[in-house]
Amino acid sequence: MAYVMGFDKIDATNVADVGGKGAHLGELSRIDGVRVPDGFCVTTDAFQRIMAEAPSIDAQLDLLSRVKPDDRAAIGTLSAEIRRVVEDVAVPDDLVAEIGESLTRLGEDASYAVRSSATAEDLPTASFAGQQDSYLNVVGLTEILRHVRRCWASLFTERAVTYRCRNGFDHRKVRMAVVVQQMVFPDAAGMLFTADPVTSNRKIATVEAGWGLGEALVSGLVPGDVYTVRDDQVVATAVATKERVVQASPGGGVQDAPIEPGRRTRPALTDAQVVRLVRLGRRIEAHYGRPQDIEWCLAGDDFHIVQSRPITTLFPIPTADDQENHVYVSVGHQQMMTDAMKPLGLSVWQLTTPHPMPEAGGRLFVDVAPVLATSAGRVRLIDTLGRSDPLIRDALRTVVDRGFVRTLPEDEDSGAAPAGDPPAPIETDPAIVTRLIRQSQESVAALRREIQDLSGPALFDFILADIAELKRVRSDPQSLPAIMASMEASWWLNDHLETWLGEKNAADVLTQSVPHNVTSEMGLALLDVADTIRPHPDVMAFLQRVVDEGREGDGFLDELAGLPGGREARDAIRGYLDEYGMRCAGEIDITRTRWSEHPATLVPTILGNVKNFEPGAGKRRFAQGLQEAREKEQELLTRLRALPDGDEKAEETKRMIDRVRTFAGYREYPKYDMVSRYFLYKQALLREADRLVRSGVLREREDIFFLRFQELREVVRTGDADAELIRERREAFRSYEALTPPRVITSDGEAIAGRYRRDDAPPGALVGLPVSAGTVEGRARVVLDMAHADLEAGDILVTAYTDPSWSPLFVAVAGLVTEVGGLMTHGAVIAREYGLPAVVGVEQATRLIRDGQRIRVHGTDGYVEILD
Repeated sequence: MAYVMGFDKIDATNVADVGGKGAHLGELSRIDGVRVPDGFCVTTDAFQRIMAEAPSIDAQLDLLSRVKPDDRAAIGTLSAEIRRVVEDVAVPDDLVAEIGESLTRLGEDASYAVRSSATAEDLPTASFAGQQDSYLNVVGLTEILRHVRRCWASLFTERAVTYRCRNGFDHRKVRMAVVVQQMVFPDAAGMLFTADPVTSNRKIATVEAGWGLGEALVSGLVPGDVYTVRDDQVVATAVATKERVVQASPGGGVQDAPIEPGRRTRPALTDAQVVRLVRLGRRIEAHYGRPQDIEWCLAGDDFHIVQSRPITTLFPIPTADDQENHVYVSVGHQQMMTDAMKPLGLSVWQLTTPHPMPEAGGRLFVDVAPVLATSAGRVRLIDTLGRSDPLIRDALRTVVDRGFVRTLPEDEDSGAAPAGDPPAPIETDPAIVTRLIRQSQESVAALRREIQDLSGPALFDFILADIAELKRVRSDPQSLPAIMASMEASWWLNDHLETWLGEKNAADVLTQSVPHNVTSEMGLALLDVADTIRPHPDVMAFLQRVVDEGREGDGFLDELAGLPGGREARDAIRGYLDEYGMRCAGEIDITRTRWSEHPATLVPTILGNVKNFEPGAGKRRFAQGLQEAREKEQELLTRLRALPDGDEKAEETKRMIDRVRTFAGYREYPKYDMVSRYFLYKQALLREADRLVRSGVLREREDIFFLRFQELREVVRTGDADAELIRERREAFRSYEALTPPRVITSDGEAIAGRYRRDDAPPGALVGLPVSAGTVEGRARVVLDMAHADLEAGDILVTAYTDPSWSPLFVAVAGLVTEVGGLMTHGAVIAREYGLPAVVGVEQATRLIRDGQRIRVHGTDGYVEILD
């Protein structure tokens, strides 16, 4: 075993030996032109030996592994006990000798930095920055050994333990090495980010600099000068007033001291030094192949690099085969599913969609740069997306105004928008919707029959053929025109009735309880299930235990049959699952768990419906919405007839009302058709996965989720799977889950959020997009997982996004607030259908609104007030 390794023996492959920081320093020291202060690492083997010689730690780690991440008291007590044991341990003589030999080689009387270096630190998927400890200006073997023990112990600081708990890292599998590195006593020090840490722009570097040691900046003791660099030029400089400096103490350690007045407002670096530092950073970035967060020191006129780690918070850029500028719009924000998707889910969606969709960070995007390059395409795209999501519209306008996208010359701009030609006109005929739905149902029924007995490569061929069938059904000449007819009629009604009558968002009431809306029917149907369960207290008590115990699978349904009323309850739930069990949160990802696979997801909502509603509420809710829509129609038409040219305006308005009510419900059906097929594909693919597990090709059935469709097809054909690829994909997916996808991102990596640019909301209000009219006040329930929803009548649902699977919750709430969404996304459509005031696109709503606060939702004007 190697207990000590010099930097010259270390590279990126030695993370398990010397931890993330140590491996990075060894790798950095191998890059031409990069000066790294020399040093060595006390390896993880040494740490493991120390841990093995302190047997009481084993029992304490057992206790720690069972502690919940939010139990701060238990974490604090256990971590303090472990640290005390480690700090008091006796370092074996042979290890003392090895460390002493390395110090003699470097200079026994020199000053050193002693830094912790955990094996789960400075990784591409999790930086762990600041989770362990570092000590500066340590002199002499005795002090080095004492600080090595303190570094070992810092693996169990309260903050480090909590971080690992929250991010799913096993305490036993994270090991600690210690870096011992020659000290540099710099004139200035700081950080370099080779990508803008705020905007994520990869072509912009940011340098922070201060006098003395960099710890003054890192700790927040003093502000630093900030330099912004693009294309080898300093494009912005902000010089801070630097009143304090951290510097070496004569007897070891560091001290903070005042800076003489003449230096406080003097720049720590010249522009030439800043540009030279950024060039050095670009060399390091190129070596690692990704943007870096670099710690540097300037001694004399020489830059020394003392650390470099990946910037883990940047959202990846979709890859392109050229050097052109690209503008990517998030598909997830349009589909109301901004979570990361697994590779199988990404690839199946890409096979399904008619448009190319590059991926990044586990999400899909559409490159709209070719559309923005033409005058007609630009106008149509920004208008269409802007009606749905004003933040995307503003972001795209920002991109255009900057000249980021090359505009085609007039002779190259034909005026035809690549965004697609407008759909052909369509008659307002309910039989069109009936035919489209029947065609879809017949096609899915045929799929269900034919896929049952297929396996092997033939199954994959069949799924590809059925995806073509799905596209055929969706491309029916009347399908898109029907959807667009409802949207355009809704826009027409809102625009004209506000102009003529001052009536805002009139279409919201007019589209309540429209026919053929499969998503709103799904929510009302769960009220009928509650009606079946309500008379049977034993059933309700059993279902409450299912929730309390966190039951999974569908085994509890069979247990119901032995209870009074249980058979009826079981049949009602299974009947609901037969109709809607293919749905789930994030349903555009084929890998997500469907309700039929985990019916207990629905149980809290069913019990909530029993508690909050009287029998027959589903039918009454639909009838009430229909009556309100009809009354609103008559009111508006009467008011219109009293205007100049009123009969003509009323007649035209009546045509639009009929049109929107004829087609609005169908807006939800194509997605229902698609997820119905997805579930059938998934069931068949999981049968293949089970065969692969039985034959030893895969470790577990969910491994197939980390293979793309064609990769899985090849595994089935050859009987050979790349276990390492699957492991890497799992790790990558985990890192993607922690990222927040941007609405718009450029090929420079800049995430452009967009702004509402409104001043009509009260001070302090949270601004969003009004999608369903009305005002409501109530208790905010911040819900991130519908399986854990605990709603009462009058509550206002606050969540990140709502896809169709959330509609069963809508019947129980009085209003809706989401972080993501647009005028025609599913949550908005169903909110209008149920008559719920709703505001969507409220940035960081689930963070800014606390669960239980009273809020007021202004669904007509598009803002939310926090009342307490």
